Amino acid sequence: MTKEALQTKLAELKSDYVRIQSDLDKLEYVKGRVSSAEGQLIRLEDEIAEVNRQLDELEDAE
Repeated sequence: MTKEALQTKLAELKSDYVRIQSDLDKLEYVKGRVSSAEGQLIRLEDEIAEVNRQLDELEDAE
């Protein structure tokens, strides 16, 4: 992937993370089931870390 594509993907992942975190806060407030949202956040954290790693590799190659 190109640097621009990775940066776009990273922005999308961060946006999703913020949205799900907000949903999680609402679920906690109404004492809803939060395990699904927590799982999604963990998956997004892993994806964000991977994209950041790929960006680092591209920058090191330049």
